[in-house]
Amino acid sequence: MTASTVTTSSAADRYVSFNGIDFEGNMQIVLQHLFRYIDDPATGNAFWDRFKERLAKASDDSVRVQDKLLLLHSHVYYMVELFEEHEDEQALRDLKKLEEECF
Repeated sequence: MTASTVTTSSAADRYVSFNGIDFEGNMQIVLQHLFRYIDDPATGNAFWDRFKERLAKASDDSVRVQDKLLLLHSHVYYMVELFEEHEDEQALRDLKKLEEECF
């Protein structure tokens, strides 16, 4: 694809350019949904506790050993299952946006 065939659009297209995609914002929206469930003792568990530990390390620039986006990407199916279990359609839409734009 040449520059002359690229059309300007308000919708971000990761296959043309990552410009205009709010990776951090998309991740934060999904994490807000996720934390509603995994921080609740009634719905959290050891799996999600370990996820939170890994996320904290990924968020700490001084000891970063993994990428936060990669960590979320590797847990997509678990998040889908959790959001579906709670019939959280907004969380599923936001996760889908994160997947489509950022993964």
